[in-house]
Amino acid sequence: MAEAVPVRCPSCRRENGYSVPVYPCACGSPVVPPLDLAAPPVPLTHRNWSEAWVTVRCAACGRESEWPHPEVGCGSCGMVVRVPVHPVDKPPAGQQPGGEAGAADAGAGSAAAAAGAGAGDGVPRDPARAEPGGGAGGVAGADSPDGAGPRTGPAAGRPAVSRPAFRPVTIRTARDAVVTAALYLRWLGFQDVRQPDQVPIPSAVVDLRAPGVVAQVDPTTAPAGLRAVECVWLNGLTASATSVYFSLAGYTEEARGRADDLGIPLFVMDLTGMPQPVNDPADRLVGMGA
Repeated sequence: MAEAVPVRCPSCRRENGYSVPVYPCACGSPVVPPLDLAAPPVPLTHRNWSEAWVTVRCAACGRESEWPHPEVGCGSCGMVVRVPVHPVDKPPAGQQPGGEAGAADAGAGSAAAAAGAGAGDGVPRDPARAEPGGGAGGVAGADSPDGAGPRTGPAAGRPAVSRPAFRPVTIRTARDAVVTAALYLRWLGFQDVRQPDQVPIPSAVVDLRAPGVVAQVDPTTAPAGLRAVECVWLNGLTASATSVYFSLAGYTEEARGRADDLGIPLFVMDLTGMPQPVNDPADRLVGMGA
């Protein structure tokens, strides 16, 4: 995994540590989106699926591939920002995308990439949430999804749950977001997570339920608001279960504050399929499990 770089939130001005994503090219070489840290991060207030992907060229074979655009969820205010990426330049003379240099190793490289994805490291990136003071922090416990070790915070000093690393699923549709949230709940230790039979539409918030948990998955392009957080809290209260919220576009400031008051874990999902805790209740849930 690449070294974490600081990304300043344009809303609260807090610096968040961000580990640049590393993807597997078909030739077997690692591919890293070239971040443009000189350009300011762009607040993501409306998600456009057609603009959520970025073209990255492999330095080894010159192949161009589409990968999720780098995004960071602010650990302080909850805003999701998109990190600018340098555009793809023309390949060097004699090296064409997908040409002989890439075709020679395409077969073996594809098998290697597939094997890596099956091992859970096909998308080994996880935008880190920085601790106050600027450094990049991991999720609670040495077995956190990003493997960054224990983070300081409300969950520090509590016994961490030992579990394998979470295997993310790339999110391309609303259905993918629901599947990712269900897999993550199972990874946290909740059993028999029930998903809706019908494929959700992008504008619909979907309920996930399991013994001990009621979750809502918001695949829409607007930040989740106060009413959404209070709704999932009431559903959990009625079912005597833990309430959890997953959002693709982050949360409003009012929703963040209310969730902290009610103790509702909030997660932001990026397009690589790695949910990120954005408040203390979510940190505690990741650290201790179901």
